[in-house]
Formats: sequence, structure tokens, C-alpha cells
Amino acid sequence: MLNRRHLIGLAICLTAGAAAVQAQAPTTTVRVKGTVDKLDGTMLAVKTADGSDSMVKLADNYTVRTVVKLTSADIKSGDYLGVGAKPQPDGTLRAIQITIFPEAQRGVGEGHGPWSALPESTMTNGTASSQVESVDGPTLTINYKGGDKKLVIPADARVITYGPAEKTDLMAGAPVLVTAAKQADGTLTSAAVTVSKNGVALPM
Repeated sequence: MLNRRHLIGLAICLTAGAAAVQAQAPTTTVRVKGTVDKLDGTMLAVKTADGSDSMVKLADNYTVRTVVKLTSADIKSGDYLGVGAKPQPDGTLRAIQITIFPEAQRGVGEGHGPWSALPESTMTNGTASSQVESVDGPTLTINYKGGDKKLVIPADARVITYGPAEKTDLMAGAPVLVTAAKQADGTLTSAAVTVSKNGVALPM
């Protein structure tokens, strides 16, 4: 039979275990896309397309980057890419948006899965192993841990990368995209902001 001391000990263990489980719970990622309403210190207010307001708490050392437009000719073997694509009836993937990640972001989101930007679309993050010309235009093979995918790159596929920007670029009305972590209390936090400059549209 368990005495009082054993019961107290068991309660402490269960409480600690629950706290550990809660601490290990996965964080929900939220994409906040819209225009800057106001930046107050590290608190960013974003007006989204539906007219609602989102508040994002930025890290003290947050970074700001912008979008740079490229072409498929800029894709080189060994580049780390993120490719949003639409599956075709023949099973191939038709690229819609290709992001050439800076070297510091190699490995981010590696793998293949659904793409939230468009319905019935996919996102493949991995290393470009080859790019060749075919009857239908350039094709690209991407390797990632556990597999690879071959993608067709049509002429209208968007190719982008990221470049540095300044915190002063986060002025009212500037288009921004923030990938934020939703905390247990509902607040949104992030360490980076992507801002549109020179008329180059934000990523989808």
C-alpha cells in the first residue's frame, strides 16, 4: 500500500513529467503576410490582406532580409533550394516558385511535403544535383534525406533568393512576410522579417 510520502513523491513525478511533455510540445508555425502598420521597438504590427491586425514580437537581435529576383539560369548544381510545385497528371512536378537559399540556410526544412501557399501543391527542399534541358524545357533533380524529386521548370516559374535589408525598411505600408512561432499563450514571435523592396513581390 502506498503511504502519504509515496503519494506525494508520485504527485511530484507526475507534475514534473507533465511539465516536461508540455515543454517538448511542438510549436505551431504561422505565416503572417501583409503590410507594416507600425514597428514599436521589437513589436511589429502587420495589417493582413483580410484587414485584420497581427502582432509579432521580434527577437532583440532580429534580422531583416529582402527578396531578390533571379532566373533559372542562376541555379547551379549544389545549390540548396526550396521548390513549390504542382503535381502533373503524368506524375511529374511543375515548379511554380524556386528559392535559392543563402548558404547559411542550407538544410532548412529539408524534405518533401505539402505546400501551404497553394492547394494540392508540394514543397521540396534539398540540394540541386543536376539541371538539364529537355523537350519541355529545363528539368531539375533535387536530392534530400530519404529521396529525390525531378521537377520541370517552365518559363514562368519564379526564381528568387534573399538579400540583406535594413530595419529602417520596415516603414509603414511596406509589404512584409514573417514566419512566426505561435506560443502557448497565443503570442507570435520571430527572429526574422522579409520585406519587399524595389517592387519585387514577396514569396508566395
